[in-house]
Parts: sequence; C-alpha cells; structure tokens
Amino acid sequence: MAGSVLGAALQLQQGALWHGAVYAGLLGVGVAGWFALRAMRWGLPAGLQLSVALWVGAMAGGGLAGWRAVAYAAGALPAAVEGRDLWVEGRVAGMPQHGAGVTRFTFEVASARWVAGSMDGEEPPRVPARISLAWYAQGGGLWGRSETDAAPPAALAASVRAGERWRLAVRLRAPHGSLNPHGFDRELWMWERGEQASGQVRNGARDPQPERLASTWRHPVERLREAVRDAIFEQVDEPRHAGVIAALVTGDQNAIERSDWDVFRATGVAHLVSISGLHITMFAWLATLGVGVLWRRSTRLMLRWPAPHAALIGGVLLATLYAVFSGWGVPSQRTVLMLAAIGVLRLTGRRWPWPFVWLLACAVVVAADPWALMQAGFWLSFVAVGVLFAADAAAPGDAPSGIGARLLRLLREQWVVTLALTPLTLLLFQQVSVVGLLANAIAIPWVTLVVTPLAMLGVVVPSLWHLAAGSVQALLAVLEWLAGLPFATLSMAAPPLWTAIAGVAGGVLLAMRLPWSMRMLGLPLLLPALVWQAPRPAPGEFELLAADIGQGNAVLVRTASHSLLYDTGPRYSLESDAGQRVLVPLLRALGERLDAMVVSHRDSDHSGGAAAVLAAQPQSMLLSSIEPGHPLQAVRAAQRCEAGQRWTWDGVDFEVLHPRADDYTVFAPPKPNAISCVLRIGNGRVAALLAGDIERLQEAALVARTPGLRADLLLVPHHGSKTSSSGLLLDAVQPRIALVQAGWRNRFGHPAGEVVARYRARDISLVESARCGAATWASSAPEQLRCERVQGRRYWHHLPP
Repeated sequence: MAGSVLGAALQLQQGALWHGAVYAGLLGVGVAGWFALRAMRWGLPAGLQLSVALWVGAMAGGGLAGWRAVAYAAGALPAAVEGRDLWVEGRVAGMPQHGAGVTRFTFEVASARWVAGSMDGEEPPRVPARISLAWYAQGGGLWGRSETDAAPPAALAASVRAGERWRLAVRLRAPHGSLNPHGFDRELWMWERGEQASGQVRNGARDPQPERLASTWRHPVERLREAVRDAIFEQVDEPRHAGVIAALVTGDQNAIERSDWDVFRATGVAHLVSISGLHITMFAWLATLGVGVLWRRSTRLMLRWPAPHAALIGGVLLATLYAVFSGWGVPSQRTVLMLAAIGVLRLTGRRWPWPFVWLLACAVVVAADPWALMQAGFWLSFVAVGVLFAADAAAPGDAPSGIGARLLRLLREQWVVTLALTPLTLLLFQQVSVVGLLANAIAIPWVTLVVTPLAMLGVVVPSLWHLAAGSVQALLAVLEWLAGLPFATLSMAAPPLWTAIAGVAGGVLLAMRLPWSMRMLGLPLLLPALVWQAPRPAPGEFELLAADIGQGNAVLVRTASHSLLYDTGPRYSLESDAGQRVLVPLLRALGERLDAMVVSHRDSDHSGGAAAVLAAQPQSMLLSSIEPGHPLQAVRAAQRCEAGQRWTWDGVDFEVLHPRADDYTVFAPPKPNAISCVLRIGNGRVAALLAGDIERLQEAALVARTPGLRADLLLVPHHGSKTSSSGLLLDAVQPRIALVQAGWRNRFGHPAGEVVARYRARDISLVESARCGAATWASSAPEQLRCERVQGRRYWHHLPP
C-alpha cells in the first residue's frame, strides 16, 4: 500500500511523460511481482519481503498513474485549433456559475466544425470531449470584440441550464494558468476536472449567434442542484446568507461571497461551509445510525442480514448519493472511496491495526486519483485522521458516557488536530487561525446541529430556509467579531517540507497519551516550522521576482531587509484581482512586509490589485502618478512620483527617473502611459530598469536627460507594445535580459512581432512571462533568470509552442 502511494508520488514529479508502453510495463511488472511475492513470501526474511513489496508497489502505483496520464493527455487540444473560430455542439454538463457579466459552465462536446469561411478546405477540428466555457454578457474576456460589435442581452448567457444542448461559436485555448511560487495551480485543477481546454463563447453582432437546440435530462443531478440553488436565492433575500445555504446544500462554493470566505479562513472554519470530507463523513455516520435504527424495527430484515452490516452499507450508499448531489467534487470522491475501503474491511471481519487501515484508505484514494497527492485538502484530511488515530482520541473501551465527558472529548480532538496540523497549514497556506479553536468550538455544533439540518430540510419545506438564513446571520456576526481581533491570524513564511513533517510529528507526540516527560520531546520538533525565516539577499545585493499575473505588471524587489512592490497586476473581474489571487498569498508565503509600493500609473492592468495588497500591508507607503481623485487615494494617500526621488536600502540605490514634475501639467489631464513611474534599482555593479508603460516620446526624453541609463535587466515597456521599446531606448539601456509581462494569447498581441525582432537583432534575451511563469532574477547572478514554468515544470503544465 505504501509502495503504491510512493510510486504515484514519484510519477507526479515528472516534467514530461514517457511513452505509454513504459508505464504499462511498470504496471505489469508491479502486479506480477506482487503475485510472485505472495506465492513465496513464507520463504523470505521479513525485511526482504518489506523491501520487495515496497518496490513492486511503487512500480505498480507509478505505472498506473503514468498510464492514465498518457491516455488523458492524448485528448489535449491541438495547437492549430487555439484562437480560431469554430462551432461546437454538445451539452452543458455542470451547473452553470453566474458572475458579474459572465456565465461559466462545463460543456461536453458532441461535434465540432470550423465556422464557415474561416478554415475552408481543412480537416474538421479535433476538440477535447470536455471543455470549460465563459459566456460574457457584455462582450469582454480574453479576446474581446471591436467597439462596433453589439453586446447581446445578458439574459441569453444567464439562461444557460444544465443538461441543455447548444450550438455555440467559440474560441478555445489550452489550459494555461499563472504559475507562481506557493501559488494555486489552475492547470492541475483543470486536469483533475477533466477539462482539457477553456474558451469564450463568440456572441458579437458579427459572430454566428448561439443557438439552444433542446432541453435534455442527460444530467438530472446537475439540473436538480441548479433548481435547488436558484430556489434558495429566490427564497432568501440576503445574498450573503443565501450563498452559505446554497454551498451547504448543493456544494456550490462560488455562491459564497469573497468577503465571507476571508472571514471563514481567518477563523479556521472554511471546512464547515463547503462540502468537504467532514460533511460527507458526518452524513455517513448519521445515515448509518438512521438505517440501523430502522433495520432493527423489522424482524424479517434482522433475520436476513445483521443490522450493523446493513447500516454500514446503507450509510456509505446514502453518503455517496449526498456527495453526488453536492457536485461530486474531488474531496467528496476521496471521502467516499475512503469510507468504502474501511467499510469493506469491517464487512469482511478484518481487524487491522489503525496504521494499515489508514494506509489502505490512502492507497485506494491515490489509485483512483493520483493527482490528489498534489492537493492541500488531501493532506489535511488524511493527516488529521492519522493524528486522531495516533493520539488514541477514540480509544476502545474509553467511550465517554455523559454529555460533559463527550464535550471534553470533542474539545480534545479539536485541540489535537489543531496542534498537529499547524505546521502543515503553515506549509500549505502560510497562515493559521489563532482563534480557530474557539471559532470551531462554536461553529461546529451550530453548523452541524442547526444550520445544516435547516438548510437540508428547506429542500422539502422552503420556508425553513428563512430560519437557516437567520442562523447563518448569527454565526457570521460571531465569526466577523473573532476575525476582527488583532491577533486573529498568524502569518509567516512558507517553511520547507522537512520542517512541516517534523512539526506534525511533534504535534502528534505532544497529543499522545504518554507521560509528559515524553510528550515534551515534541516541542523541539515544532520549533523549526514556527521560527522559519525565508532567505533574503545579502547586504548590497537585490532580487526581483516578476509575478505571473497575466496581462499586467507586478514585480517584487527585495533587499537584505526591505521590500518594494512595483505595480500590482490587473483586475480580472468585479470579484477578483491579481492582488487578492496572486500577490497577497505570494507576499505571505515569502514572509514579506512591504516598505513601499509603486503603482506606475492608473491603468487597471497595473493598479488592479493595489487595494487588496494595501489592505494586507497596512504599513506600506504608496508612490504613484495617480490623480488626487483616484479611488486608491481613499485607501492610502499616495505620494506623487517625480524624477529625482531617490533612496538607499541596504546598500542598494533606488531612483525615480520619470515623470518630471512638469510632465503632469503638459496635458490636462495627462495620458496615463505618459506619466508612468520609471524606477531604476542598482548597487553600483548591476542595475534593473522598471519602465511601466512609457512610449516612444517618453523613452526619447528619458534617454536624453539620463546619462548612464544602462541596466542588466529591463522590464519591457508597455508589455511589448508597438508604441514602445524604440531602438533608441534599447541602445541606451543595453540589457542582458528583457522581461515581458503579458498574458498568454492576450487580445493586444503583446509582445508585437516587430518589437521582438528589435530585441533579437541586439542579441537581448527576451523572456515572456506567459512562457516563463514567475521569473526570479538576482543581482548576484545577473546573467541568470529562473522561470517557474521551466524549473518547476510538471507534465500537466501547458508548454506553449
């Protein structure tokens, strides 16, 4: 069992897949070896048996994971299809998600063909069977439309329902997300969901119009979930409360507002408001209890089958139905598999020691979903179960008899899990809730005994949803108060893996029922994860990390004891921006406390994430060219950037080169690009130039008034637009490396071909963030650039052609 998990874990580290025959061979050898070992095990020493079992298990686990990956990758979207208009016909396979001006849904493709006139004479396109689509009601999105295109009515996109057959004109692209240190891996998320392409519905005035073909019942569960979710929002007036109820009943976590998710995470109760392993396990326990009670009422049924066996099977089956209705998400699938594996052991009368039971459940889950090993939820849930087993929190023969004793047991279990999982939580999320123990002590019984039953019964008696909304309101009031306490959360840099492993072991040792003299040995194991500090540049050196944020700029500059953020990336939608999704988690993972933030100019691809970053970094000053009435001024009063401003941190010089004071008055109001803050960082030996969105006119002025403009690294002006990167600027700067921060297949065509040619003609290494991911450059090694998409590559990551 352990060997199969180890083999799958090793296979997941591959940067590229081998040929499928290699994995099939590994799987065959592993299975044959297991049967051979069983046949001759009594003649082998125990140590040799264990070693051989580990090896054959690893070959089988790695071979199975690799063979499945090869089979799945064969259905990937061909590069020749990306960005071209085509018709797809098929069904809406999942409950659509309606956001501000956009509807997103999973689409099962039955057939595909080129839009008439676009690819005449070519073979029909090969499209993956399952894709993710976005239907923008106002015509925005990845590729956009011209201003002459009329936007369709919003009601058309919002009318999409699960199970319906549609014919849609779309443009597709391979799954391509941001890749940042300690960041969310969207490409792995889509891989696990089986979605091998994403795209946008084309619905402009000059595009072929979408057509609803029929309403089917091919996805009845999804249709039912959608109907229940919509009924909840119709019945409950307050969207915040309706969102929590919808998440508990249907598993639609997108229904919960972002501000509420922040509260739930800060108080450590996020697991209670999403359909997680805890919910499925709790439901299985209640279902087992209910089936057992009903089964014992029938003498005939008792004579045909023992009540414990019937209760166990009924509990697992009902929990499976609940998991299916809640969306059959990956965490739910893992939990059902775990419960089924443990149920089989009990039905067959096997009484294995708890480590073997734990390993069996883990091996079954990994065999079904090897990529679960890359998910935080997998490790948190399985480590929590293992910790409770190891700490003997539910020791046989020690069951509490009274209400007080049961309450104390519940509190002890919560304390044990909190203590042991803190180092692992720091590794995965770089943040733990200090008030989590108290918040869970209040929220667990309230959600379990009040909110969830009312929410579920509301499906039958809709008026009960009003009572559920009232209970959610009361819970939110308590949680918001706890989250508002100054010590509510503890954040620190992401520790190395070994410190988290040691910390979990230390927590388990402290929680076990052992003499205190032995328990205290766990304290030294906890310390490395709790006191870890991320390494920083040496005095006199500096480091740049250009985050992968899509179409926009965001560069973190670090010295020995100071940090500066240059630009904050784009706003993706009304609900999300680069600050909240990328930069705040990245800064937390690195343990950064910003001294200053430079927002080069007002354009949203540079300032979109500023509010979220400033909220998380209240001590940071703001330097910018934004106007006095800009909304950011209400968040943090900005000091205007002007040429001549300079300061020194740890032997590293920072100087603002543009704009000059009179540039703000040349035009009324000035063009935002023309007054981009240009920042030069240097230590006397090497330098970096961050140029914002300046264009040719400003580049010429900058060269004319700034002697010695040379820099080793250049942040390419205006993302590689035709209006920038003049030969005059490149000849003056003479960079070794030029970094373009632009989105993959962005609608502006950045970087422009003629701009790329100018850099190549001067032998300047031009690196695009879409192909590099997050880029790290250090003054101590100015000729090198580390690309997250290259050094951290896994086989499911998109490799741009």
